[in-house]
Amino acid sequence: MRKPPLRQSFLNAFRGIFMMIRSERNFRLEAAAFLINLFLIFYLSLSTPDAVLILLVSSGVLAAEIFNTAIEKICDIIRPEFDPRIGFIKDIAAGAVLLMALISAITGVLVYWKYFFI
Repeated sequence: MRKPPLRQSFLNAFRGIFMMIRSERNFRLEAAAFLINLFLIFYLSLSTPDAVLILLVSSGVLAAEIFNTAIEKICDIIRPEFDPRIGFIKDIAAGAVLLMALISAITGVLVYWKYFFI
């Protein structure tokens, strides 16, 4: 199988992101949180290290959600009927998103605290 041209690879990747926005409620919520963080970075004039930290953790949540959705879709193709083993796999993937979201929230509190309360 021949690899697509670089331009087509980028278009496919962007299409994947837009498909996530259209079809996944949690991704839309997490993308909204990402946009709020972008606004706060500029509005509060975060230092470069603080901005990078916020961008890393908030984009990590989005990436984790994309991986989680991919795992769930693959599992649904492999085993459309209920299977506790597939449920276990899906729960683990969802747990990864939850863990990243919790770390992101804690990081947000630690970073934004000094901009709001000091």
